[in-house]
Amino acid sequence: MNMINLAASAPAQLPPWVMIIYLVVIFGVMYFLIIRPNKKKQKEEKKMRENLQVGDEIVTIGGIYGRVISLKEDTMVIESLSDHSKITVARWAMQSNLTVHDDAPAK
Repeated sequence: MNMINLAASAPAQLPPWVMIIYLVVIFGVMYFLIIRPNKKKQKEEKKMRENLQVGDEIVTIGGIYGRVISLKEDTMVIESLSDHSKITVARWAMQSNLTVHDDAPAK
């Protein structure tokens, strides 16, 4: 009876290769659920900022609505829509472009 209690209380140990497989599966799930979508979103944001044109209506991260007046490599000058004041902001501070461009090739 004493042997049965010892066998029931001893934890079963898994081979080391099973733990490696668990770690690989966990990393794979994290990659496909977190890292990959984030990289895709960053690539789309970079493309949006590179395709920005003078005259586009944008929204900044701070919530300022404006129209692009001039573009430089790292900055842009926008004119607010409400009182037409000009503001210089960094290009990375652009959240979204409200202007729809027809970039589809003509058939």
